[in-house]
Amino acid sequence: MTRRRWIADTWTSTTATLTGEQAAHLARVLRATPGQIYDIVAGGFLYRAEITSVQPGEVLFALREELETETSLPLHLLLAVFKFDHMEWAIEKATELGVDRITPILARRTEKHLSQAAAKRTERWRRIALESSKQSRRTTIPAIAEPAVLKSALENATEPVRLLLSETEQETTIASALSGETAFPGYALAIGPEGGWTAEEMDLFVAHKWQPVTLGPRILRAETAAISAIAILSSHLI
Repeated sequence: MTRRRWIADTWTSTTATLTGEQAAHLARVLRATPGQIYDIVAGGFLYRAEITSVQPGEVLFALREELETETSLPLHLLLAVFKFDHMEWAIEKATELGVDRITPILARRTEKHLSQAAAKRTERWRRIALESSKQSRRTTIPAIAEPAVLKSALENATEPVRLLLSETEQETTIASALSGETAFPGYALAIGPEGGWTAEEMDLFVAHKWQPVTLGPRILRAETAAISAIAILSSHLI
């Protein structure tokens, strides 16, 4: 049977600790007791760990054995903010697919009330990434940045390969853009809001040397486009 996996809130070289909601669930719902064995992610590493003490707000583990782990995709997703329920689904699935970082973008065509409320949603997006990481048995949690305007995000995107999903691009697919390329240490992928990027935003991408790519002739919802593009990219990166 596959052991349940937890992501430590704090850790040392020999111990790991769950606190808050995770500890409460383990102690009260699962009725954990000292001596039980679980898989624990601590500092990006996976361990077989033994419970040494249980309190309602804290469960302490001794790290017994380091286990083999997979690595996240070296992929930075720049995701324009759109309807929050759809945005949450996209973050959940992007986490399951292995992205390393997500930056929410306040685009020109992001609805005003969504832009104004985005900063207050960041912690919720991080919790979704945490829960999705546990569910998909990842050993790393994608970093969810604070929402940023596009100009600032592009200035801080240093990945060698930068792909822009564009409705105006008709020929260059993700696969063709990457054909013949050797592996690079980092990739970035930008997904626009409902209605797409404005002409001014497209000019910014061009100025920062992003490569426009297409997913084909169909117009996809932003969340569908994000997941489709990540899946195609992952087939190249794995």
